[in-house]
Amino acid sequence: MNIKKAEMLVSKHIDAELVKIADKFVKNNFEIYLVGGFIRDLILARSGTDGDIATRGKSGEYDLATNATPVQVKRIFKKVIPTGIKHGTVTILENNKVFEVTTFRSEGKYTDGRHPDSIRFARTIDEDLLRRDFTINAIAFNLHQYKLVDNFKGLEDLKAGIVRAIGEPDKRFQEDGLRLIRAVRFATVLQFKIEEKTYNSIKKNLYMIEKVAAERIKDEFVKILNSDRPSVGIELLRNTEILRKIMPELLTSFAVSQNRFHKYDVYHHLLHCLDAAPSDNTVVRLAALFHDIGKPATREVKTEDKEASFYNHEVVSALIAKKILKRLKFSNDIIDRVDKLVRYHMFYYTHEWTDSAVRRFLRKVGLDLLDDLFSVREADRIGNGTKHEKSKHLELLKKRIQKILDEENAFSVKHLKINGNEIMKIKKIKASPVVGKILNYLLEKVIEDPGLNEKDTLKRLVEDYVI
Repeated sequence: MNIKKAEMLVSKHIDAELVKIADKFVKNNFEIYLVGGFIRDLILARSGTDGDIATRGKSGEYDLATNATPVQVKRIFKKVIPTGIKHGTVTILENNKVFEVTTFRSEGKYTDGRHPDSIRFARTIDEDLLRRDFTINAIAFNLHQYKLVDNFKGLEDLKAGIVRAIGEPDKRFQEDGLRLIRAVRFATVLQFKIEEKTYNSIKKNLYMIEKVAAERIKDEFVKILNSDRPSVGIELLRNTEILRKIMPELLTSFAVSQNRFHKYDVYHHLLHCLDAAPSDNTVVRLAALFHDIGKPATREVKTEDKEASFYNHEVVSALIAKKILKRLKFSNDIIDRVDKLVRYHMFYYTHEWTDSAVRRFLRKVGLDLLDDLFSVREADRIGNGTKHEKSKHLELLKKRIQKILDEENAFSVKHLKINGNEIMKIKKIKASPVVGKILNYLLEKVIEDPGLNEKDTLKRLVEDYVI
């Protein structure tokens, strides 16, 4: 796409609200540019890493750059929020839309490899674009003249499918170590290649990752996970040796052979499972990536048939997954969910399961995680490489579960027709762990015989319970 066609394309997606915002800047003798991922993704005609093109304009989530200072922006608009004032960023609220505006700036040295030592307001868009990371992210659109500013041939790189650092890659990566992972993220999500000089610079500057906050690494890693083919990103992380810095535990599974029922080694099995997991579910994708990560530590080979076995690997895998997720500062909720999915992914259903066994399974896993667990199992099956059809056993278990759900049997204490307060009155005791023990005792009884889940029956069981 040449620059004229690109300008026409961007022009068509400038809505009336953005035109009004731009006009106010121009009338006050200031320059105003549309910048960021919106332009990149629009030219690529796809939804990219920084938002959906179709909805972005509607919500007004545009990134703008101007030579007006934050103080001057406040004078022009009625509702301005100082969202990142120390970096020259404010947010304009106009007709329920959000416009983030940053003053042109240039940055000093990055002594700590994370933040510039100093920031000064710049006079031109050219100075502002020079501080950005990759050529494909350094294209600006003049909202007064309706012309693109492409000083670093970002359009050419978009057309060629290349991620290229602006100027000297070493300098860009030494300014901010997160850019090493961002290069991999853009290459993965956009299905681009990393330019050779940029690629070699990533390997050369790996030490910079040690200066990056875990939360920032997590955010980039999740974007890689949620891409169409996350395995490509994981492989890029491994080949650039970034993986050794952020997730060395995963490397231990490389070239670890399995038994005859698996087509791939442990590492490549995990990658195939990851690709097979639903892209809109981060928890399931994390579980798919980690579900067998404990296999190298549990691998044993039987002397008689030379078959590899991995006893208790699901427990070890869950422990390793938990360690990784804590280190990367994932929320406790995500950590707990992934831990359960990994720990219980090895269930094997047969027609011999009784209804009580199904109820115990439901209680152990939890109804809220059931669909996710089935998704992990389906991904595991596809990632195996030897099975292509859906599991009949899994489908039968789903039907059994639905039947039991329809009968409204109890799987947790909240489904019991008696509560802790009633138990305390019956036993004449105060709130204590004993109440929980009684509730669990009642639940076990109801799991075995759902007909016991009646208030009078449960009261009698409480009365007979010996503390």
